[in-house]
Amino acid sequence: MERERLGSRIGFILLSAGCAIGIGNVWKFPYITGQNGGAIFVLLYLLFLVALGIPVMAMEFSLGRASQKSPVRMYHVLEPKGSKWHLHGYAALLGNYVLLMCYTCIAGWMVQYFFNTATGSFVGLSSTDIAARFPALLADAKSMALYTLLVIAIAAVVCSFSLQKGLERVTKYMMLALLSIMIVLAIHSCTLEGGMEGLKFYLLPDWDRFVEAGVVNVMAAAMNQAFFTLSLGIGSMAIFGSYLGKERTLLGEATNVGLLDTFVAITAGLIIFPACSAYGVEADSGQGLVFVTLPNIFNNLPGGVVWGSLFFLFMSFAALSTVFAVFENIVACTRDLFGWNRRKACAINCIALMALSMPCVLGHNILSFIQPFGEGSSIMDLEDFLVNNLLLPIGSLVFVVFCVSRRGWGWDKFVAEANTGKGPKVQKWMRLYMTYVLPVIIAVVLVLGLYNFFK
Repeated sequence: MERERLGSRIGFILLSAGCAIGIGNVWKFPYITGQNGGAIFVLLYLLFLVALGIPVMAMEFSLGRASQKSPVRMYHVLEPKGSKWHLHGYAALLGNYVLLMCYTCIAGWMVQYFFNTATGSFVGLSSTDIAARFPALLADAKSMALYTLLVIAIAAVVCSFSLQKGLERVTKYMMLALLSIMIVLAIHSCTLEGGMEGLKFYLLPDWDRFVEAGVVNVMAAAMNQAFFTLSLGIGSMAIFGSYLGKERTLLGEATNVGLLDTFVAITAGLIIFPACSAYGVEADSGQGLVFVTLPNIFNNLPGGVVWGSLFFLFMSFAALSTVFAVFENIVACTRDLFGWNRRKACAINCIALMALSMPCVLGHNILSFIQPFGEGSSIMDLEDFLVNNLLLPIGSLVFVVFCVSRRGWGWDKFVAEANTGKGPKVQKWMRLYMTYVLPVIIAVVLVLGLYNFFK
């Protein structure tokens, strides 16, 4: 079976960035920035993104391009005979399934809020009524299921066409629309009366705020955000490496994807912080910010239906871009495992994910008595824990060790693949860092994540 190819370099960058860009950028990044003192957190985040995220992404791309296989089969091509590295390929496939089991539900929330805002269903409601909408959404099992199933069906249809005519074409237009909408919203927020204070908080370093938030806490939060924002560790980037030609070096391509991902995160802050300061809202209020506070703001703005619709359209695009990319990874893995054609793999995985996503959906209502981590927790919390606290960091650690170890693929083979083509290359001095320092940093991220979760 001949390997499909992406039609353009920009398609590869937008697809990879689309996988990385998600709710973590446009929702989590602004409120974590708010919790951790503003501008100094942003600077630390950028530092850790370069030191941690981009090297691991370059390794994932290299594994995919060298093997020309999906994550579930790439180790079979690259590992030494008799070794067991390929077991991680099955763990990576499991991670993609678990990620979509909960992420399709969140994407469904965004799509539902877009339709609600665009049709004017929030118009005329009091702030109390709007605040009650999100809990009501969670309690409505039928509506939640409908939008989750809709998201999965859309992903299956998009991926059922050829790689270039389906996923690449749709994601390219969707990502360009997302970036355009974000720029329009950022300009609008920055021109709001009273928005300047939010901009100052976001962009001007304040040492006192940094110390007040706790130096270690801020550094740990920046490290975690830089690591998790790129969706590394379950092969979501390796699959796009396998669709890539040999024209460009992979450290350069990882840098481009990281820059685009960071642009979205930074621009999300330019949307959120000025709007929060203009309307006297706390920027670190998490779910409530997106589903309660901002709908209230849009409801009281001139042209609020338009601005609110644009905001939730961009949130929907951010969520859907990740869903499409991860669904493609699952499709590629199952095609490699069972020899299915693209449409058969899409159809079977569509049905499978529709069933697998239901525990997360029902965990907010019918199955709300299942509380894995104590009172107030849900099945979604369990699935999120498995992916973010275990599979992503452990998987990234496996990728790094496999690329630098003589018992794995090995440094020389990794560098030969990563440096093929034009662009920035992996340098000799990086070997010491990637072999001994990078694995330790990832291990710290893993331990800190587990400690903070259970604390």
